[in-house]
Amino acid sequence: MIDTIERLFSSELRARLIRLRREIHRDPELAFREERTAKRLADALGVLRPKELHRVAGTGVIARIAGRDARAPVVAIRGDIDALPIHENTNLEYSSRNAGVMHACGHDVHATWAVAAAHLLSARPAAGDVLIVLQPAEETGKGAQAVIDSGALDGVSAIFGAHVDRRFPVGAVVAEAGPLAASADTFHIELVGSGAHAARPHEAADPIIGAGALIGALQTIVSRRLDPSRAAVVTVGTINAGSASNVIPDRATLTGTLRATDPDTRRVLHDEVRRIATGVAAAHRLTAAVTIELGPPPIVNPVEAASWARAAAITVLGPAAIVPLGFVNMAAEDFAYYLERMPGCFLRVGACEAGGEAIPAHTPRFYAADDSIFVGGAVLAETACVTAKALGGSLERQR
Repeated sequence: MIDTIERLFSSELRARLIRLRREIHRDPELAFREERTAKRLADALGVLRPKELHRVAGTGVIARIAGRDARAPVVAIRGDIDALPIHENTNLEYSSRNAGVMHACGHDVHATWAVAAAHLLSARPAAGDVLIVLQPAEETGKGAQAVIDSGALDGVSAIFGAHVDRRFPVGAVVAEAGPLAASADTFHIELVGSGAHAARPHEAADPIIGAGALIGALQTIVSRRLDPSRAAVVTVGTINAGSASNVIPDRATLTGTLRATDPDTRRVLHDEVRRIATGVAAAHRLTAAVTIELGPPPIVNPVEAASWARAAAITVLGPAAIVPLGFVNMAAEDFAYYLERMPGCFLRVGACEAGGEAIPAHTPRFYAADDSIFVGGAVLAETACVTAKALGGSLERQR
């Protein structure tokens, strides 16, 4: 892997990309507030003199890297750029200087490897143009749809992205078809009854008792309503009711998350939450108001696009670099919105340095190894080249 990186990236470019990553890490910004991050990235791309360079979706950045043939299919590479509201505790020399905000999910690396891919594609163009999409607000699940709504991806034939993962060493790549991330929807249930003095519970329709029964009943969705081979999660994250120990309140609210790795299971979760909440409420002389807010859909990588990404990773790193995911990922990724519109593949890229530990993302100690920048950049650039060639060949056959 080291030989490959040294061949593709000069020592000067490696140093420049590491510096960019560390500047972004040191100055993290939350969703749709990534102004300084966007400027740094636009400046880094501007030195390549792309065909186009402009802002999108408020704080996003798009650069169009010229291909060899303007008529060839356009491929996009996406990197996300926002941080999380977490206080960093990594002790890195480039730790966040913004209290309560950090890159705890590797988006500093994702943004930088998209710039790295732009450098490689400028030096060795793909058949067609490649859009470098630096997307805001992945952590809120809103950024991808904002990019789509802007029209910036109109005319794009395929899109690829990746995520750092400290479960795997630097140099390992997951590029497989099928489910890679779950949908992430949010439910809000309000149970309304009637309050009373806590000493006279028979005079109340107690929403706290109803809420307790509902929490247990919701867990039967996964254990009793779903095929055990289907992955799903129903989690109650908050419950709020009451204001005093001697008062039975008139209402209680529960919120939580619903996760599924396929659309059919996702629909079952929604239907069952509504059915069970209504039934349990009625059994306790309550009414239930259920709201489900849709988040990102599941990522299900299509077979053909995954094969292009896998072939690219093998070309860059060799067959030993390809590893299986090895677990069911119930976290979500708004890259899924892109895959509802066009072919593509979402990868996992190893980000654990030699001798390092598997630090979970979204925690105060998370960081990705610098060298993962070059693996992600090289694999995504090669994926764009492989895909453009494959799609161009398909168009020729159709003619």
